[in-house]
Amino acid sequence: MTTATSRRGDSRISPVFLGIVAVTAVSGWAVWTNFASQPGFAVFLFVTAAWVVSLCLHEYAHARTALHSGDISIGAKGYLTLNPLKYTHALLSIVLPVIFVIMGGIGLPGGAVFIERGRIQGRWKHSLISAAGPLTNVLFAVVCTAPFWLHALDGVPDTFRYALGFLALLQVTAAILNFLPVPGLDGYGVIEPWLSYKIKRQVEPFAPFGLLAVFAILWIPQVNGWFFDAIDAVLRSLGVTDWDTYWGQRFYRFWEGTPEIQTFTQP
Repeated sequence: MTTATSRRGDSRISPVFLGIVAVTAVSGWAVWTNFASQPGFAVFLFVTAAWVVSLCLHEYAHARTALHSGDISIGAKGYLTLNPLKYTHALLSIVLPVIFVIMGGIGLPGGAVFIERGRIQGRWKHSLISAAGPLTNVLFAVVCTAPFWLHALDGVPDTFRYALGFLALLQVTAAILNFLPVPGLDGYGVIEPWLSYKIKRQVEPFAPFGLLAVFAILWIPQVNGWFFDAIDAVLRSLGVTDWDTYWGQRFYRFWEGTPEIQTFTQP
């Protein structure tokens, strides 16, 4: 009886996560209805909370896939509760991604669930575990952009449209960055099981610095331009314009002052 109760508790959704979802819903309602006296602050809360929800689900996807692949220790670690405080490195998975959104409007990929890889047999399973997280961001991007490519935005308040466009940008950047085959990122985790032992040993020392190297390279103006041109191209193919993401980020940065609401004109 104790074991069964414990296992149910291991997968019970955390009140912390439910609280974050509630903040997303309430702030989204405030943006939609223009209830807040400062729409920029409401956009900030909505996008940030929704972004944290996606980070939690990103890590949950890794954990759930690992559980079904053979790592039965996942539940005891609390990863299935969707509680971000249970992650091995909450700083890397939650705090830093939020800081990067605030500073530069970029979706920083997190990664902080400890998976006991020795329990898992089969290269395909290892690859799928690594791919599960960024695939969650892809799914979020599809959901966020659905109103755009379905042409279902008639009557939607401009501020909410811009917030949704900016949130879509974060999901697309997170998915693309996470799928890069760079040590320390999920993209490398996808291909690592298929590499030779010699190559893995040579690459292993660089894993802690992979993410830092990516962002150092993105500081190079030309590379940064290429990267965001690619992001804009993906978003445009999904119906999200530069206009949407630009004003979404302007509203998000409420501390710079609330911009005058712009009227969107269909091109």
